[in-house]
Amino acid sequence: MKSYKTKEAIKNIFVYAILIIFALIMLFPFIFMLTTSFKEPKDTFNYPPRLLPRKGLTTETGGEELPLYYLEDANGEQKEYALVESSIRINIYANLANPEETFERQQTEASPKGGFVNQEKVTFDGEEKPIFLIEADGQEIEVVEVGRTALGRFVNPDNLEDEVLANVRLSQPVEKLTLRPENYSDVVEMQGLDRSLTNTILVTLLVVFGTLTTSVLGGYAFARLRFPGRDNLFVLYLGTMMIPFVVLVTPMYQLMVYIGWVNNMVALIVPWIFSAYGTFLMRQFFITIPKEIEEAAVIDGANRLQILWRIFIPASTPALATLTTFTFLYAWNSFFWPLVIINTGNEANHVLTLSLNVLRGRASDSPNLILAGAAIAILPPMLIFIFGQRFFVESATASGVKG
Repeated sequence: MKSYKTKEAIKNIFVYAILIIFALIMLFPFIFMLTTSFKEPKDTFNYPPRLLPRKGLTTETGGEELPLYYLEDANGEQKEYALVESSIRINIYANLANPEETFERQQTEASPKGGFVNQEKVTFDGEEKPIFLIEADGQEIEVVEVGRTALGRFVNPDNLEDEVLANVRLSQPVEKLTLRPENYSDVVEMQGLDRSLTNTILVTLLVVFGTLTTSVLGGYAFARLRFPGRDNLFVLYLGTMMIPFVVLVTPMYQLMVYIGWVNNMVALIVPWIFSAYGTFLMRQFFITIPKEIEEAAVIDGANRLQILWRIFIPASTPALATLTTFTFLYAWNSFFWPLVIINTGNEANHVLTLSLNVLRGRASDSPNLILAGAAIAILPPMLIFIFGQRFFVESATASGVKG
């Protein structure tokens, strides 16, 4: 018995470990987006990319704020040095006696052999090059220039006479973990996301409310009312779900032009408050409600609207929550139709998707701002989906049991 429980425990641990790994893989892009939205602009271009935001530390040296780097001093100990000058031209010289031995010297530290006028030359690697003289280990040796590079000049903040030359790009900066929430205020000011967010919330709420109203009324009518051609009309209504949206764009746009709703937010609301899917979902749920309850309400003197409001709507909470979540996600993330019907220059009527599309061009050199805007757009629907997830399970369970 104990061995069986042990095997089951090991099996469960293995299954949960696999699920956690795949969950982290799926969540990693979102986590990286969120952390990058809090980074410094320069931190977003680090290679290899880093997950957590960091900020380079500085120190006041000579009356200036200079960045700090970790470098090795003459004794091989790692210390913090301040970058004083970032681009000092350095020549790379090869020893004529031993070509594999190279030296890095400033141009002023090498003198031409024979003088500037009659400088001696030598054939090196099949190419004629001038000969220079430099000092190394207390001796003067003959060298030729084989390359150039740029180094930074660093000084010890505690001892300004302690200087080190090193490659700035290859040096490790002194950093600390930090957050830059100013990215969110910057992106709001740059693109006016506060207005776009308000427009998106308004459009989404009205679309959700309108869809729920029409779907509940339509679903109840097709589920409980009897009228000629009801079933054929319902099948025809469901058939509209098979029409691709791209086919409807042109006639819908022409209709908006005729009505005068182009470049107006009402065009983002009214066409989308009628949902064949929502009507179908509510009809299927209303059918599962026993007719005896409705008949008892009629005997008590309730009319159709009272029955719908007091019996059907409270009983269909899972279906309503599911429809609300799906409609919310669609209305919040809608991009193509707003792009067609709202002019790009009319920023007063922009929704978040349009503003993010414009932001992608304006802040192309600032990924932290783009991802901050994306976080503003993603977080609300994600929270709605998380909080509404249990209603999906209830709806699916109820339809499976009663079906």
